[in-house]
Amino acid sequence: MRTINQLQEIINREVDRLDFPIYPADLYEPIKYILALGGKRIRPALLLMSCDMFGGDVQKAVPPALAIEVFHNFTLMHDDIMDNAPLRRGKVTVHEKWNKNVAILSGDVMLVKGYELMMNVDDHLLRPIMNIFNDTAVGVCEGQQIDMGFETRSDVRIDEYINMIRLKTAVVLGGALKIGALIGGSTSEDALLLQTFGEQLGVAFQLQDDILDVYGDPEKFGKQVGGDILSNKKTFLQIKALELADEQQAFDLTRWFSGMQFDPKKKIAAVTGIYDQLNIRHYAWETMHTYAANAFEALDAISLPPAPKQYLRDFADGLMVREN
Repeated sequence: MRTINQLQEIINREVDRLDFPIYPADLYEPIKYILALGGKRIRPALLLMSCDMFGGDVQKAVPPALAIEVFHNFTLMHDDIMDNAPLRRGKVTVHEKWNKNVAILSGDVMLVKGYELMMNVDDHLLRPIMNIFNDTAVGVCEGQQIDMGFETRSDVRIDEYINMIRLKTAVVLGGALKIGALIGGSTSEDALLLQTFGEQLGVAFQLQDDILDVYGDPEKFGKQVGGDILSNKKTFLQIKALELADEQQAFDLTRWFSGMQFDPKKKIAAVTGIYDQLNIRHYAWETMHTYAANAFEALDAISLPPAPKQYLRDFADGLMVREN
């Protein structure tokens, strides 16, 4: 079997080979621009890996893998518009470099291109794979809308938050793995187990991200620690803290997350202090490990010998140990 790095190299080469018309330039140049920004290409590489696991022809899985990558970047382009984000991967976002209307239209074409690429599968797989892709696309949109709805709510529950991150981030991972497995010749049962593995791992990874935003080493983590606190973002830590807080702690948290102007260092220190009092880090790690364990349980249940599954296990292990 190929390693994740080898599969990422395949995707990088194939993304560079994607052909888009020249005219109208303002429609197609933004697509080439965002795809050229790179990224880890994890989702399409895992689609290829799941195909490879079952002894399938990896080349047959390349177009659907590219579909996943194009679709993922489409969601990023539209997310940037909704978030008014100035940068993406250290470069100016499409809506800032061109304008919002251009970014919307270019994103729409990317979605269509994703469907065009996804249709390049054997006829007997076309309907089930398109159904998976449809469900994945709708799930991401639902997750984004739920996340935006959280911005104006103060009563978000943990189960709602978990469902949101499952939809917004994890379903693409699960869908990619399921599609790759079917192309590789897996049974529907094994494909479903791989989807479960991907979704549970995706949730665990996002929970880890929430933890590291507060408690991670900024040099290892690669982003500002406390960024979620400063932006008043709903995370597992914030929601759990409000759930467990006494009256004074709840008052203080609500005041810090009210959106008023505060000294950044004081705000991060104060909120983190309340998290520490409530042992929120422990609850978050415990929940994260539960979802990671669920992922590995699904992987173990797949009817393959241990050797081919070890590649996915190694990938997941590496994903979940970014910080001790």
